[in-house]
Formats: sequence, C-alpha cells, structure tokens
Amino acid sequence: MKIGILGTGNVGRTIAARLVELGHDVVIGTRDVAATEAKADEPFPAALVTAPEAAAHGELVINATAGQVSVAALHGAGAENLAGKVLIDISNPLDFSNGFPPSLSVCNTDSIGEQIQREFPAARVVKTLNTVTAEIMVYPAKLADGDHTIFVSGDDADAKQTVSGLLREFGWRDIVDVGDITTARGTEMLLPQWVRLMGALGGTGRFNYKLVR
Repeated sequence: MKIGILGTGNVGRTIAARLVELGHDVVIGTRDVAATEAKADEPFPAALVTAPEAAAHGELVINATAGQVSVAALHGAGAENLAGKVLIDISNPLDFSNGFPPSLSVCNTDSIGEQIQREFPAARVVKTLNTVTAEIMVYPAKLADGDHTIFVSGDDADAKQTVSGLLREFGWRDIVDVGDITTARGTEMLLPQWVRLMGALGGTGRFNYKLVR
C-alpha cells in the first residue's frame, strides 16, 4: 500500500521503518525537506518529501505530528490530497507550556480527532495508536507477548476495517472499536494518566492497558 506519513519525529520515523519492513511504499512528509535533513542525526527510514507530496502519495495517510499543530500541518499537506482517503490520527493534545506534567489543550467536549474530521470532512479519520509508545505501536508483541489492547475510533466503518487490518499487520490482536470519532475524547484523555504511569514505572513507556471482559 502507498502510505504517506506526516511528522518526522520519533513516532513518524518508527512507524515508517516498520511499514517499510512490512513491504509498504512509504514516504515521510515535512514542511522543508532540506532543513529537516540538515537537522537529522541519522538517515530517515523512507524517502523524505514535502507534506503535500506525502499526502498525495498515500492511499492512506498517517498524522504523526504533535496534536497542537496537527490541524495546521494537515492544512499544509492540502485538503485536496486528503479527500476520500483514510487518515490515521495518532496525535495527542498534550500541552507542556506550563511544564511537566502536561495538561490537555482540548478535552471533555472535543478532541484532536474530531477537530481533524471537522476541518477535513472529506477525509476518513480514524483515531488509534495514541495510547502507547512508538515502539509498542508497531511491535506490540514486545510487551506481554502482544496480549494487550489498542483502540480505534471513527465515523467510517470501512476506514476502521482498513486501519484494523494494518494494525493486525503490526501484530495487534486485541483491537477494540470504541465507536464514532467522538470517542477519541476518551482515548486522548487517557494520556495524563499514561504520563503519570510512565513516571511511576521509572520512565519506561513499555506498558499498556489490557481490556478484560
């Protein structure tokens, strides 16, 4: 599958590397290719292109940008390049402006997932993977032999099926469809607790929630 990733940080890089490993045709989008390459400590795992080129390339697009700039970053990629496509949103509304621990820039009555769906109504937004650290996103079996839970939220049932298929390629087995895109509020609001748990566990992100029925 042709996949465009928006975001050049650890999450974007980690997902890109795993998708390349799985045989997908991946590019990573940024605002300024030359500037991003100049700042990079190591080579990128996939071709680095402009954000509009990445969005146009992808049959599926992944938003791995910081939540507070996600809507602007997606506008930079071009609404026309997202129209009709499955758009996986991994972002979280973490606000570090007052230091640590972060607060949420949006919560309770809205979410980043919903903001993206409203701004890009022709895109098929699916919220997922935002409740785990980057390594576990793409290698769930590295924790508890993969026996833990990932959530998906979105308005489009077919889009969620497509995303669930990709999650299974990563190795996820317990995939819970929480409901429509408004349910992204709940998964995003797990993050303050996630951050506190990371601190309680000595700074490791190697943990996750397991839904027991």
